[in-house]
Amino acid sequence: MSRVPGWAPTAFAALSLAIWEGLVRGFEVPAFILPGPLAIIGALLDDPAGLGAALLSTLVITGAALLAAAVLGTALAAVMAASPWARAAIQPWAVVLQVTPIVAIAPLLVIWVGVDHVERAVLILATIVAFFPILSNATFGLRSVDPGLSDL
Repeated sequence: MSRVPGWAPTAFAALSLAIWEGLVRGFEVPAFILPGPLAIIGALLDDPAGLGAALLSTLVITGAALLAAAVLGTALAAVMAASPWARAAIQPWAVVLQVTPIVAIAPLLVIWVGVDHVERAVLILATIVAFFPILSNATFGLRSVDPGLSDL
């Protein structure tokens, strides 16, 4: 088996970025739709503090949403794994929540939480997005346990 050179990932990244920049310029895609890598680097150099604050805000909301989804999803998965009645009652609603487009829910949430508190709506939306995979995988994992091991 031949060894892959250590520079291969770097070359692939450089090629991908060059293609991205070329496509954005070639098709004259507006920067507000999809900025090219050079525009992104320029924005970072122009306002590193502003982008750093935005990154921190995004990370905080993402972490909080993941934590909320993990707690809710795991708790409901434990209930669903323990009771067939609970599974029959909860599963259809979880599927409905999953298949509903998030862009259909977003305006309603912004109205419900208030236009002045958009970050709350983003937190709820991110929690919804992360909730179903956690619920379904935790339910599958808990239901996969050998019933003979439940005495342990």
